[in-house]
Amino acid sequence: RAAPSPKMMENTVFMSFTFYSTILILKMYVVAIITGQVRLRKKAFANPEDALRNGGLQYYREDPDVERCRRAHHNDMENIFPFLFLGAIYSLLDPTPAVARIHFFIFCVGRIIHTIAYLLRLKAPTRSVAYSVAQLPCFSMALQILLATTPYW
Repeated sequence: RAAPSPKMMENTVFMSFTFYSTILILKMYVVAIITGQVRLRKKAFANPEDALRNGGLQYYREDPDVERCRRAHHNDMENIFPFLFLGAIYSLLDPTPAVARIHFFIFCVGRIIHTIAYLLRLKAPTRSVAYSVAQLPCFSMALQILLATTPYW
């Protein structure tokens, strides 16, 4: 006899949120790995001990390609972390599963396209459009959370 599953795991919206959130976290790890690889290839290290280990203190320096990767990662943190909060709370509001899935999907695809556009230097306005599109479901979820919680203010 199988053990009963936690209530949260029975929530299809939360499970969809968990799926897309995990994809986004994995994407952030990939960007971190890419950043490390670019550092090694360009010999541009953020710490003197890393530079010494890889050829000398002259490699304790910044590089524009490494900085681009770092900015992409920083942008992910500025956008994905709020999504994780909003999506988790939104999942508890009992939204329509299909509508919720669309919210999560749009955000996830928007962030993936944003990262690709950032790292591959795709022609403007690809990156800014991807950013803007990904913000729409976040604003929608935030508004729905505020409307649901206003009576408790």
